[in-house]
Amino acid sequence: MSQQFTTRVIGAPNTLDYRVYLQNQEGTPVSAFHDVPLYADKANNVFNMIVEIPRWSNAKLEISKDDELNPIKQDVKKGKLRFVRNPFPHKGYIWNYGALPQTWEDPTHVDKDTGAKGDNDPVDVCEIGEAIGYTGQIKQVKVLGVMALLDEGETDWKLLAIDVNDPLAEKLNDIEDIEKNMPGFIDATRDWFRIYKIPDGKPENQFAFDGAAKNRDYALQVVKDTHEAWTRLMSGKTPSEVKVSNVTVANSIGHVDAQNPIVTSVPADSRQPAAPIDGSIDKWFYVNRV
Repeated sequence: MSQQFTTRVIGAPNTLDYRVYLQNQEGTPVSAFHDVPLYADKANNVFNMIVEIPRWSNAKLEISKDDELNPIKQDVKKGKLRFVRNPFPHKGYIWNYGALPQTWEDPTHVDKDTGAKGDNDPVDVCEIGEAIGYTGQIKQVKVLGVMALLDEGETDWKLLAIDVNDPLAEKLNDIEDIEKNMPGFIDATRDWFRIYKIPDGKPENQFAFDGAAKNRDYALQVVKDTHEAWTRLMSGKTPSEVKVSNVTVANSIGHVDAQNPIVTSVPADSRQPAAPIDGSIDKWFYVNRV
C-alpha cells in the first residue's frame, strides 16, 4: 500500500506554507484523510497509518480538516507555528505519531465509556517501532491497545500500534506484550500525554479509565466505531465542516474526478530544505509530577 502513494511536498518544513499532499501512482493528488484505505489487510487487522510527525521531532503536524484534499500541515495558533515542548526526560514526540485514514472521532457523539464527545479528527496512532518515519509515509501497522485522553473535554483516542515490519512485531500482539518486551514504554506514553502541555502554561491532561491502556480487542472496536462515524460523515448523514473532497469514495458527498479544479489546482512539488527554528524548541522543561 505504501508504494501506491507518494508525497507531493509544497514549500519548506517549519513555514506557514508547508504542505504534504499524497498522490496516487498516476500522480493525481488524493486525500490522506479519505482516499487511503483504512485496511491494508482486513482479514488480519492490518491497518494503513499516515505518519504525520516523525519520532523525536517537535513540529505539530496534522492532517488538515480545513483544506481540500486534506494535506498534512503544521498547526498554527495566533499566527505562529506550533511546536511541542520537551518535558524532561522526553524529546519531541516519543513515537511516530499519525492517524488512521477513513476514521473520524464524531464531535456530535458522546462515548458511552468516556462520557465525552469526539475531537473531530481521524483517530490518532502512536507507532512504537524502532524505525523513524517521515511525514506522509504510509505504514502498515497492527493495533495493540488504546488510551483515552480527555483533551479539553473531548475524547481523544490514542491507539498504540507497531509497524508490521518492525523486528518486535511478531512478539507484540496485545497490550500486555508491550510491557513484557518494552518495559516502561506504556508508563512513558501516559506520562508524556499527561504533562506535555504544562510547559505552555496549561494544566495536565486527564485520562478516562484512570489512565489505563485498554487491550487490543477494545482498540479494534474503537477503530470500527470511528470508521463507521467516518462513513456517516462521507454520506452526509452527519453534518460537518470537515473537508470531504476525495477521488475514490464514489458514493460520498465529496467525490470529484481527477480533472476537477480541487485536484488540478494543487501546486507542483516544490520541496525545500527545512527552515531554521528557534533554538528554544530543544530546551528541556522540568515538570513537577504529583
